[in-house]
Amino acid sequence: MAGKKGRKSGAQLEFRNTALSDALQTQDMAAVAFALRHGPTVVPLMRPGDRDNPVDAGEVWTYRDPSTGDLALLLFSDAAFKPETLPPHVALQSPAWLRTFVTAHRDDIATVFFDIAGPHPMQASPADLLAALDA
Repeated sequence: MAGKKGRKSGAQLEFRNTALSDALQTQDMAAVAFALRHGPTVVPLMRPGDRDNPVDAGEVWTYRDPSTGDLALLLFSDAAFKPETLPPHVALQSPAWLRTFVTAHRDDIATVFFDIAGPHPMQASPADLLAALDA
């Protein structure tokens, strides 16, 4: 029993998609699309989801440009790349969740940024992101 307890407490959920991080490093659009279709994306949250409610994914944080009012969705390949100035909570979301979220809000979102603070940022339109997810 002690061995199981030690393993459980030592296990940590990794908030990253290594394939996406690698694709962003090379700026390879085909590899970015593949990574988005086959792995999770780190999403900043205003409010984390309720662990006891599996349908509560939390409240996604978005950036609204104060001068234009444009809304940007910020996504990350690794939680370590999220600037500390953003809310502290993140979620690891599936490709299906990302497709559903962007589809529901594509008229409101002006742009999508990946790893906006680096090390290898990339920007896409919601339409380009959906095309990558559907390719």
